[in-house]
Amino acid sequence: MKLHELRISGEIHKALKEHLFPGDGKEAVAVLICGRHENDNLSILLSHKLHLIPYNKCERNTNYVRWKTEEIRHVIEEASLKDMAILKIHSHPTGYSKFSETDNISDNILFNSLFGWADSNLPHASSIMLPDGEVFGRVFYPDLIPIDFHKVSISGDQILKWYKKNDNKENNYSLRTIQAFGQGTYNIMKQLKIGIIGCSGTGSPTFEQLHRLGVGELVLIDPKEIKIKNLNRILYSKMSDAEKGKLKTTLFSEVIKETGLDTKLKVFPINLFDSRVALDELIKCDVLFGCVDSIDGRNLISQLSNFYLIPYIDMGVKLDADGNGGITKISGAVHYIQPACSSLMSRGVFTPIELSSHSLFRTDPEEFKDQLERGYIRNVNVDNPAVISMNMQISSMAINEFLNRIHPYKEDDLDNYAKIAMDFSDCSICCESESSFPKDLINIKWAGRGDCVPFLRMMELEGL
Repeated sequence: MKLHELRISGEIHKALKEHLFPGDGKEAVAVLICGRHENDNLSILLSHKLHLIPYNKCERNTNYVRWKTEEIRHVIEEASLKDMAILKIHSHPTGYSKFSETDNISDNILFNSLFGWADSNLPHASSIMLPDGEVFGRVFYPDLIPIDFHKVSISGDQILKWYKKNDNKENNYSLRTIQAFGQGTYNIMKQLKIGIIGCSGTGSPTFEQLHRLGVGELVLIDPKEIKIKNLNRILYSKMSDAEKGKLKTTLFSEVIKETGLDTKLKVFPINLFDSRVALDELIKCDVLFGCVDSIDGRNLISQLSNFYLIPYIDMGVKLDADGNGGITKISGAVHYIQPACSSLMSRGVFTPIELSSHSLFRTDPEEFKDQLERGYIRNVNVDNPAVISMNMQISSMAINEFLNRIHPYKEDDLDNYAKIAMDFSDCSICCESESSFPKDLINIKWAGRGDCVPFLRMMELEGL
């Protein structure tokens, strides 16, 4: 059975709630042009462009809103030209959590007309927002038989998920998590699918924490084998693994089996730039954790996050050295990146020139490897720097911030934790807010665009 999902960016969700609930207790309506992602068993609609229907163009009451479809003719034309979807969303100020008979009649009229315009038979959708911001809805195909969204996701300051069904069961190992964050948080964790890109320094402890927290499914991406130099930073790795050249993803597959917990695992021992299958699997994820050092790798994850409205948690650890075996500074940072806001580039983590350079390095593996090493640990004149303690610290900060995003528990607003940086040298932690960073205007333009050619508008991925 094909599942249907709706994803809305945090920025559009906030704008919708403000428009749909102006405070007068009457229904209101808006229309979204949505990007799409289609595969054999999953159809995702992604909020892309918002059109608010003016109040003075509607007949509004407590339990209905009427408006003329001529008001969105230009929206329908734009969506049809790009083979994108139309989502109608209106409010139920009374909190009524079902589609009314009036809604049914209205949807049949609208979507019958839409399929008369459209050249494809791909779905369009109708949704309702309740006063607390919850969204539910359904899709329509040309036969006009409604199919409920199995999940609605909001990728904003808070990560919100609403499911059609929730039949999770408590397991013994989940008890501490339930006590700390509540049964609701545990239920969400069991239904989450999380991608981890990079399985070494920060990726290894990130995997360890997430699968013991009870995440439903993990997707691991890493093309490399375990080397002797990795043994001081990859959990569970052994000398025999390095001698056999065991893949990192194979190691963690074995760990999952041996621990006997419920987390499902999919692994891709391949470079993300070389596999559309792996990229498509990440698109299905609810959250992405970036544990890579390369600038072009981090940018690729960021683009995927933006096009498909997936929250992205980026981690980085850096050691600066004097070139004589001494380390002058140790620092790390966790970035929470939400679609249609700031990006790693607009935050100054890297520049367009650096991105271009790293993309070129990928065409020369030996040179690229050298640059990766020198970008992560610069001028260190030792073979085995002791970094596992820093990696685990930053990974724990990232996991705790992830938990804060699905179940806010910190005193300050979520906006204030867009970046959490730690300087190990002077033992300081500082946080920066999303509102303090410049927005990435190019990213905003393409947020929620979904499938397009070339993929992610990146020519180097055109052949995937």
